[in-house]
Amino acid sequence: MTRPGSPSRAALAVATALALSACTAKTTAAPSIPAVNATSASLLPTTADALPPIDAATFQTLLSQLHGTPVVVNFWASWCEPCKTETPLLVAAHRRYGDRVQFVGVDLKDSASGARRFIADEDMTYPSVFDPDGAIGTAFSLLGPPGTLFYDAAGHLVARSPGQISAQDLQRNMQVIAG
Repeated sequence: MTRPGSPSRAALAVATALALSACTAKTTAAPSIPAVNATSASLLPTTADALPPIDAATFQTLLSQLHGTPVVVNFWASWCEPCKTETPLLVAAHRRYGDRVQFVGVDLKDSASGARRFIADEDMTYPSVFDPDGAIGTAFSLLGPPGTLFYDAAGHLVARSPGQISAQDLQRNMQVIAG
């Protein structure tokens, strides 16, 4: 028997079930931010927050699939303070050049949930891949995030910017690969 004015057991059960389903929905939500890509490739994510986990060899295959299009690769992590500073510059460059230059992020040594939050908070619309153990970064001799690589349409590495990129370096390198 319940006291007057207190919720019944059935009402408590329904409220608990609704609360649990809301928590489950948040943790299992599918990627939902459409990626703005300059080209298509079988390994290139079509949502910015998909974050497929890939290894260094698979990332090299992705880069080879992108030949014919200039590419910017940015290594980042949601916990990286310099990444937080440079990301607005990259987002703005993507908005300007994203129809002819393919941007790809590599999320290093991060949590997928933290990375997805970062992508949404920073309004990133270019795709990123997930490198939880840093193998891709190691393959590119990167000690840690951030770092940015610039490839011409033939797939040649034309510029490397270790550490936080400045607006001037980003603009100069974009001019080199995008014209």
